[in-house]
Amino acid sequence: MGLSRVVAVQAGRLLPSQRPSPHMTIDVKTPATASSKPVSPKVMRRSHVREGRPFPLGATWDGIGVNFALFSANATKVELCLFSEDGATEIERIELPEFTNEVWHGYLPDARPGTTYGYRVHGPYEPAAGHRFNPNKLLLDPYAKQHVGELIWNPALFGYTIGSPEADLSFDERDSASFIPKCRVIDPAFTWGRDRRPQIPWERTIIYETHLRGYTMRHPDVPEELRGTFSGMMTQEVTDYIRDLGVTAIELMPIHAFVDDSYLVDKGLRNYWGYNSIGFFAPHPRYLATPFVNEVKEMIAHMHDAGLEVILDVVYNHTAEGNELGPTLSFKGIDNASYYRLAPDPRYYINDTGTGNTVNLSHSRVLQMVTDSLRYWAHEMRVDGFRFDLATILGREPQGFEEDGRFLDACLQDPLLSEVKLIAEPWDCGPGGYQVGRFSPGWAEWNDKYRDTIRAYWKGEDGKLAEMASRITASADLFNKRGRKPWASVNFITAHDGFTLNDLVTYEQKRNEANGEDNRDGHSHNISCNYGVEGPTDDPEIRAVRLRQIRNMLATLLFSQGTPMILAGDEFARTQQGNNNAYAQDNEISWVDWEGITQDGCDLLEFTKRLIELRQQHPMLRRRRFLSGAYNEELDVKDATWLTPAGDEMTPEHWSDPHARCLGLILDGRAQPTGIRRRGTDVTMLLILNAYHDVVKFRLPEVVGGAWWMCLCDTNQATLDEHTRHDFGTEYEVTGRSLLLLEMKPEKRRGV
Repeated sequence: MGLSRVVAVQAGRLLPSQRPSPHMTIDVKTPATASSKPVSPKVMRRSHVREGRPFPLGATWDGIGVNFALFSANATKVELCLFSEDGATEIERIELPEFTNEVWHGYLPDARPGTTYGYRVHGPYEPAAGHRFNPNKLLLDPYAKQHVGELIWNPALFGYTIGSPEADLSFDERDSASFIPKCRVIDPAFTWGRDRRPQIPWERTIIYETHLRGYTMRHPDVPEELRGTFSGMMTQEVTDYIRDLGVTAIELMPIHAFVDDSYLVDKGLRNYWGYNSIGFFAPHPRYLATPFVNEVKEMIAHMHDAGLEVILDVVYNHTAEGNELGPTLSFKGIDNASYYRLAPDPRYYINDTGTGNTVNLSHSRVLQMVTDSLRYWAHEMRVDGFRFDLATILGREPQGFEEDGRFLDACLQDPLLSEVKLIAEPWDCGPGGYQVGRFSPGWAEWNDKYRDTIRAYWKGEDGKLAEMASRITASADLFNKRGRKPWASVNFITAHDGFTLNDLVTYEQKRNEANGEDNRDGHSHNISCNYGVEGPTDDPEIRAVRLRQIRNMLATLLFSQGTPMILAGDEFARTQQGNNNAYAQDNEISWVDWEGITQDGCDLLEFTKRLIELRQQHPMLRRRRFLSGAYNEELDVKDATWLTPAGDEMTPEHWSDPHARCLGLILDGRAQPTGIRRRGTDVTMLLILNAYHDVVKFRLPEVVGGAWWMCLCDTNQATLDEHTRHDFGTEYEVTGRSLLLLEMKPEKRRGV
């Protein structure tokens, strides 16, 4: 999610999940007492119910019947409510007969996959004590594998009476069943056939962040009825494109079931990004083209068949229920005091997320729910990794963030989760929330220092040379500890939260008016530049500079040590028309425009493919060990040598020059111990970066024995020819604002 959506909270404005919509129909009633008369189902039937088992949690089909198990430490009674297949009519209400180890459970021998259900949970309604039980509110099972229908905003969804002078201390008796999605029992059986996890090594991983819906909504080769769904994502033309691009993993923005915020619905908008989860096991219903959740498995199988890993962006730090003024949809009504971190006054919530509430991972059952969810997606769905939104919260204990906190340790100790890719967004808006470089060994982290430094350097800001050198060598100052490897730094320049790469070189000011917040939302500090004109232009000189800067940043990203992440569409200059916070834009602003790709975009696409090929062909660009720059006496070489344009080795004076904007880096493959050398690792390469606006004559390192320098990449060129041989002597005229990658060839030049 990033911090863009948090800005509103810090400015004192309530986010949608923290308050009811001002446009809801309000029916103010006299505040009720903490007890209420149960609502009777419209149709009554009686199913045979047995004790069942307290595990596994959720609704589990065993081939004969269905076991239902729900954790609630503070409830006094739990009723299972069965509905018609479409979820419209409640047909039976069954009291779960057993309570074992704080789990309510029962077994229905006549139930089958397709059974539609929800819960009503009884207990004290005492907000001042942290309890918000209200059996008038139908609740979603936290372990539900499928949701049916969409949430309809209505005052009945709230446990208190909206408009009451007592606010959330009042008690609402209206039945919410007509307005909330229902849960459905699934049959998990699926034939995986010859599917195998790609298991791409971290050092070869290139991540491609995209949105499941937005990626295919405008794709001409995806049938219209499949666009925006898992089925659309597995269309052959889509998987072929991603595979041919050369990336190794797609990172999907949240696909867990989530809620469209009420204030967005009132404005005709949606929660497009999906960082508002309400079900950690269920896929979002809108993303299914079929009635079956196995559609997700089929998509993953197609991606694996194309050699691609699937990483899910997951949101376990908060839920869509907001604060004390938010709706009662699931956790709040099941056991509020267990599921959420409460303030010293337990009527209120700790809000480290900026969204109203914070999931309480210090509670063993809540920790179990999150790890069970991860295992479900990793084992049952065969997902290859996870990116954790606002992950600092997941490592925060009551006393603060701990890099060896319970959740972080639980993942690394789990035999399944320890083998998938774990990526942290290492910040939140709580106290001590910024923790880049402080996660446990085994975790990778989004590196925003990389993002900001690369942007500032290519923009031409002074004093960035030393930090630039650190960032393109995997930020060893942050990650080289406790045996962590360069891949722990997930390098990115753009992501879903912020400008696209095209917009980064086109706009200096955000253009978020479509969000309906008077352009007050989203970051204002974008470290962007328009190079002369704000917005699109036909000026050929400005367009040329912009395209070269895009190539510069893509080349920097793919030639840096660490794990590169590309935002989908940046490879052909996708625009969001200057919107840097498109969280609510489920429309052409956010959807990838496949038919609008220009010739410049096509050239950039081929350029990006070549950059990826170069990275994968040259292990020196993706080393397994951090570069040290130390002299190896035994081998008589350094693994990394920094050069000035004059060809001299950088000195402290050079590094401290605030106006220096050009440097070179020699990567000497001979510096690796013989025991870990692999094919191609002994190649010597030279990376030159010039952020000056003018040409710089760069003196190349001397070579002996007929060796020569071959240029593999010059971002001043719109295309890259892998067979090009350059004969430029001992100097290279580096165009202003450009990057070079050269390889030292030991053999004699051809044709010389």
